[in-house]
Amino acid sequence: MNIPMLLQRPHQHFLKGLVRTPFRCYRFIFHPSPHLGSGVPCAQPLSSPGLHCAKWMLPSNGLTRKLCLQTTLEEHTEGLSDKEQRLVDKLYAGLIQGQRACLAEAITLVESTHSRKKELAQVLLQKVLAHHREQENLNKGKPLAFRVGLSGPPGAGKSTFIEYFGKMLTERGHKLSVLAVDPSSCTSGGSLLGDKTRMTELSRDMNAYIRPSPTRGTLGGVTRTTNEAILLCEGGGYDIILVETVGVGQSEFAVADMVDMFILLLPPAGGDELQGIKRGIVEMADLVAITKSDGDLIVPARRIQAEYVSALKLLRRRSGVWRPKVIRISARSGEGITEMWDKMKEFQEVMLVSGELAAKRQKQQKVWMWNLIQENVIEHFRTHPAVREQIPLLEKRVLSGALSPGLAADLLLKAFKSRHE
Repeated sequence: MNIPMLLQRPHQHFLKGLVRTPFRCYRFIFHPSPHLGSGVPCAQPLSSPGLHCAKWMLPSNGLTRKLCLQTTLEEHTEGLSDKEQRLVDKLYAGLIQGQRACLAEAITLVESTHSRKKELAQVLLQKVLAHHREQENLNKGKPLAFRVGLSGPPGAGKSTFIEYFGKMLTERGHKLSVLAVDPSSCTSGGSLLGDKTRMTELSRDMNAYIRPSPTRGTLGGVTRTTNEAILLCEGGGYDIILVETVGVGQSEFAVADMVDMFILLLPPAGGDELQGIKRGIVEMADLVAITKSDGDLIVPARRIQAEYVSALKLLRRRSGVWRPKVIRISARSGEGITEMWDKMKEFQEVMLVSGELAAKRQKQQKVWMWNLIQENVIEHFRTHPAVREQIPLLEKRVLSGALSPGLAADLLLKAFKSRHE
């Protein structure tokens, strides 16, 4: 049976006819047609370029359908001007050569909220991702970098620890990148960005790169830009990525979905210690480090260590092969820092051998995708013409108490749906 005749058959007979055809592998592009009806498959040889396709394989023992959503780099870059293409090529070339200026410019590009720059950022990220996969294959499938999330309440000594720890790592030949997620003011949009000023020695180290990233008051901003910045830093040759968050809030949960290991730093004199930190954040921790364990604070540090060792026994374990540890460290004397790095390497090795690290990273990719979808859907909803014009009126009625928030939300959703039906 030839292809045109096959495609004119009704949908229920499509597969039966397909099995009887002599060809072995074809792509089918599904799109609505006024002549053939909605969703009729159109065949296309494998040599032809196709963006979104369903690929049907016909082995001798039956029919196997393999969905392939291909978005090639050439199709991504079709709409770029010569100037934009030169910019992307320059940033990519400089990035993989380890040029710090190109890394900084690339992260600025992915942090941009401008629609065109966001498109350019995705083209660049796609190129970096392809390079990243090639390098991982050369590395026998092992991750190129160790991603570590670092959190703790203000005053826990995170910056002091990172400076000491970072200097130790660079002296051992590692390249360290510190991405400091700095909460922005919801009122002014500004942020302190004080971490870089506190890490004076590390910021001058050519094997370390410190990048404070403002959240712009939204959790979505943290997730999107920080996750993409991690990928760019790995493309730039940094083998240890530290993601630091300030405070103990929702951003910690977002960062935990980006890293291999999550470390909680706690000060030794925080009052009612076990009540001072949200249980959910303690449950996420793979390692708890009690900081400032020197001088007069050694005794309270030991007491808190014992309390957290007992508390962690009561919490459900997140990993089948790793039990969270509690250690004491001091960035002033250096006590416990080397042992902490040994525990971190042990964690990485155990998770890698068991396969949990690979599974965790795969799951994180899916979480990242849905976070981006959620962020973009909300933005699309708010800027939709039918919704945008009603938002001020309904918000005013909700504020005055004339309308319940639930009914206002229903009205806006109905307005959005009516324009799409």
